[in-house]
This record gives sequence, C-alpha cells and structure tokens, in this order.
Amino acid sequence: HRSFVWFLMAVAVVAGVLSYQRLGREEDPSFAIKTMVIQANWPGASLDDTMEQVTQRIERAVQDVDTVDYSRSETVPGQATVFVNLKESVRGRDVTDSWYQIRKSVNDILYQFPQGIQGPFFNDEFGDVYGNIYAFTSDGLSYRQLRDYVEEARNEVLTIPNIGKADLIGTQDEVISIDFSTARLATLGISTQEVISQLQAQNAVTPAGVVEANGERVQVRVGGKFKSEADLEKVNLRQGDNFFRLADVATISRGYTSPPDPLFRFDGQPALGLAISMTPSGNILDFGKALSTKMADVESRLPIGVGVHLVSDQPSVVDEAVNGFTSALLEAVVIVLVVSFLSLGVRAGFVVA
Repeated sequence: HRSFVWFLMAVAVVAGVLSYQRLGREEDPSFAIKTMVIQANWPGASLDDTMEQVTQRIERAVQDVDTVDYSRSETVPGQATVFVNLKESVRGRDVTDSWYQIRKSVNDILYQFPQGIQGPFFNDEFGDVYGNIYAFTSDGLSYRQLRDYVEEARNEVLTIPNIGKADLIGTQDEVISIDFSTARLATLGISTQEVISQLQAQNAVTPAGVVEANGERVQVRVGGKFKSEADLEKVNLRQGDNFFRLADVATISRGYTSPPDPLFRFDGQPALGLAISMTPSGNILDFGKALSTKMADVESRLPIGVGVHLVSDQPSVVDEAVNGFTSALLEAVVIVLVVSFLSLGVRAGFVVA
C-alpha cells in the first residue's frame, strides 16, 4: 500500500511541524506548589498565649479541609506561622480550590481570635517565577517620585499579550514621624496618649450628614483632615484651659519606614525593580520581543535622569537554549537518517524517517 504509506508519512511531517511551532517556550515551566503559609501577629503576647489562642486554632481550622495532608507550625512570642501541605493525590488544577477552602475555614473562625491580632495573612504564590526584571534608577529623585514613573511603566507593560504579573520591588512607604519631647509634655502635664487621642479625633473620617432641598441631596463633609506635616505642626491641642501647638511638644518630619522594607539596588545605586512574568504555556520568545518594544517606548518618554536597566532577561536564555536544542535535534535526525538509508535502503529509510 505505497500510497497509504506516503500519506501517513506526509501527515506525520505536517503534524510534527505544527506541534513544534506551538510548543511553549519558557526557562522554568509552571508547576503547582502544594504548600501555603499562614501567618498571624499578636504584638505583646507571650509564647504560650500565641500558641493556644492563635496557632492551635489555625491548625484545627485547616484540618477540616479534606485535601490537607498535614500542617506544621513555628511560633514565637507574638507571631504564629503555619505551613499547610496538601496531599500528593491533589491534582494541579484542584490546588487553587483547596487554597480557597483553607482561607474560608480560617476566616470562619476570625471571631475566635483575641483582640489586637493582625492577620491572618495567606501566601500561596511564593513559587511564582519572574522572567524579566528591570531596574529603574534616578538622579536626584526621591523613592516616591521614582515610584510614580515605575507605576506608569507597569501600567504600560500590563497591556502586552500573555502578560502574567508585574510587581514592584524595593518600594519604600512614606511616613510622617512625630518625635515627642517628654520634658515638654511633663511641663504641660499631658501624656503622649492624650495627644495621640486628640490627633485621631481631629483626623477621623466620620459621616457629617446630608442636606436635602428641592429634590437634591448634598453630602456634607467636615474639613480639617491632615494633608501634610505642616498641618500637623499647626494643629492646636488642649490641656484644661490651655492651648498649645503640636510643634511645641514634638518634632515632625517626613521620611520612610524604619527599619526599611527590603531594598533593591542596581550597580550599588538605590533603585526600584519591575518584575514581570508571563502566563503559563506562553512563548517567552514572542513575549520577550513585545516586552522589549514596549519598554523601549516607555524609556523614550521618561525624563532625563531616570535610567532603565535590564537585570534579568529570560527570553535570551531561552532563545540560546532553544537554538542549542534545535541544533542537537537536527544532528540526531541526520545521523539516524544516514544510518537508516545505509543499512535499510532508500525505501525503508524513507519510512523510518
């Protein structure tokens, strides 16, 4: 059946070429990590209280989920960390539903936790892999100003096809610090807590009512909220019949959280990072080309002094690996064909090929 054999050979070649062109290309293939981390903080609590009131309650809640294999915990005074592991029989597509059930079980017992607890916080995404990382440096700009430009770049990147995640690395949150003078507070006869209470009362966001007239409904807002450190310096506090400014008893300054959040540096300079990942089973080579084009456009619109540097480039690594694999594959095919034609003849050699 020579015609039928030629037909099968042609179908095999066409199917092979189409399949090869549609293969996903990525350095690190996606796989399901069957571990979740649950963390809760209870500042000021002892080790025994944290264990009994937080850790054990979380572990009992997650044990009600059928897909959970076991859990282990690490507890220190004021902090509980629980590692939840799923059964090996749980398939990858069912892992997300298991995480949802665990979150639901823990959230159902929130009323049982003591007052003052922070969390619980869930982390089931620590296995994500970022293929491209860009470093943004600046000359004369603050973290806050540089972050605005990186946020704009992130919004542009999110429009690329097959984009997975785009997260910022090394961001620092701004804070306004109030350093009280204990000597001045003692002279005025007021405590730090009383000052904080008066500040919270003035800066509180509360409904002030509405005005209804002629069929219109207008919401009333009360002004006086703090917008900058200058507003804090001018605020008047009361102690008995005496009034004084906050600046008389405290030093107010704007800065960043201390100790700082994890920092990101490029070539020894302070920088912000933009980490980008691709959707699973995508083609990292095509994605890399689209990303390079988009970042070149973003960089052209940045002000002078803001530099964009490529730190991690997975597409180039994958391109090199694919080229190496393709070369080795062609060499292997040629060797097999030569051996087949020489040992089996032309007719049988074509069938083997």
